[in-house]
Amino acid sequence: MPKIEIRNLKKRFGENEVLRGINLSVEEGEICVILGASGSGKSVLIKHIIGLLRPDEGSISVKGKDITHLSEKELNEVRKSFGMVFQNSALFDSMTVYENVAFPLVEHTRLTGNEIREKVSEKLNILGLYNIEEKYPSELSGGMKKRVGLARAVILNPEIILYDEPTTGLDPITTMTVNEMILDAREKFNVTSIVISHDIGSAFMIADKIAFLYNGVIIAEGPPESVRKAQDENLRRFLDTWFRKV
Repeated sequence: MPKIEIRNLKKRFGENEVLRGINLSVEEGEICVILGASGSGKSVLIKHIIGLLRPDEGSISVKGKDITHLSEKELNEVRKSFGMVFQNSALFDSMTVYENVAFPLVEHTRLTGNEIREKVSEKLNILGLYNIEEKYPSELSGGMKKRVGLARAVILNPEIILYDEPTTGLDPITTMTVNEMILDAREKFNVTSIVISHDIGSAFMIADKIAFLYNGVIIAEGPPESVRKAQDENLRRFLDTWFRKV
């Protein structure tokens, strides 16, 4: 059974038909990169996966359960299966690293202060972040911010992590660090990963599966090498912008 299964997903806003029949399966433990240019529908798709938007047609199943008609209370239970790493890390600038990572535990559990501190230290240490609990986000490098964002995303032990444009705006060295972080997260936390991206290089480095989204439809899907060889004209034009450079 796929971890996430999307069938014939459609969504329009007024006259703008953004998703025009999405079909996609993501298996347990897989890193699936949803690749596409700006405006292709990636952000709208990810909002459906976590139940922030409801489709006009179609279904989304998470761990075998169709979430498209659940109540908000039921959706909140499903969302506990997800962790989210945002494009800009979305850390609270006024909070220390410890307070940022601890925030979901404070909000959603009844753990004691000592229990929370122990869990925060454990996740930070797994990600190679030592003795930074009292630092503020402004004191961290771009790569460290991403890892703190990941520590917060996995603090409640989710089964699925969604990454929203994780390498946008980063220099090549930090981009490589983030790619390695995504691969490490799969190994260290045993999670299924969905990465929303227009970064072709990163997609081909980390993905088990690439789904290329164009004009609201997935026009190619499969292992990176099969997607690279696909002959769709729109996909070829998109990929050639990268492969001509390397």
